Amino acid sequence: MVLDLKICPACGDRAERPQVESGLLVCAECAHRWPFRRLPLFALTGPSGAGKSTVGPLLARRLGDLALVVEQDVLWTGALRDDVPGHPAFRSTWLRMAAMLHQNGRPVVLCGTVAPPEFERLPERVFFSGIHYLALVSEPDALRKRLLARPAWREWDEERVEEMLEFNEWLQREAPSLDPPVEVFDTTRIPVDAAVDHVEAWVRGLLSGTQGPNAALG
Repeated sequence: MVLDLKICPACGDRAERPQVESGLLVCAECAHRWPFRRLPLFALTGPSGAGKSTVGPLLARRLGDLALVVEQDVLWTGALRDDVPGHPAFRSTWLRMAAMLHQNGRPVVLCGTVAPPEFERLPERVFFSGIHYLALVSEPDALRKRLLARPAWREWDEERVEEMLEFNEWLQREAPSLDPPVEVFDTTRIPVDAAVDHVEAWVRGLLSGTQGPNAALG
């Protein structure tokens, strides 16, 4: 069992704002310090319909030796499905889950719609050595067509489509100025295999500049 990193293994206190000092987690209650794997997180983001759900399963096969590819929507349920801007409970839960998975030694590639301001300000951000963002985007007409062609149970009406088109446009415009910047890749006329190639190269390239997924604790 891998313990939630917000919980001190010595006294059981649950930290609202986890603390890391010199590569160790530190309990604010009992001052216990313990090592953990502080790996990078890879956020494969972008608007719905740009290709994340298509790329994800193929990417998992390509990166099986190196990383865990996870779909964020599996937690979009119950109390986590709130109307608070940025959905902090949902985002925090995902960061905690990814951090626990990291303790097994492989970084997580999280497939889902997210932007840096929704992760970078959260207390759980401290669990990661860095979060890297790659956004799959599309030309508006192609994105609209894909979304409206989805099954009825996914509830893509005109209002919801327009919201996603606005996010698609915002992301392409603001990506370079976000903190950290977001890399953008347009999938409109790109074959699926080429999109998978690009995402795989992005992950492997970033990891090759570190000590790798099995880096020392902390």
